[in-house]
Amino acid sequence: MPRSLSKGPFVDVHLINQIQNLNKQKERKLVTTWSRDSAIIPIMIGHTIAVHNGREHLPIYITDRMVGHKLGEFIPTRNFWGHAKNDKASRR
Repeated sequence: MPRSLSKGPFVDVHLINQIQNLNKQKERKLVTTWSRDSAIIPIMIGHTIAVHNGREHLPIYITDRMVGHKLGEFIPTRNFWGHAKNDKASRR
């Protein structure tokens, strides 16, 4: 179920504060966060945010098409190494 419209999108307070401070200073520095459930809002456009995937922080550049999505949607948490070799098919 989506979040109530009266509450607005969820964004961690520390993340909003860091982005607002960078916007005031007109800087573009890397911002690291563990908050994968934070929504992307318009003031984040143009910034690079390093989001934790469980092992390391992976940077993503925020564009206008990402607004409304969550940060965790753009960072995969698992690596796909391929399907296991099928023993029956190899015996033929």
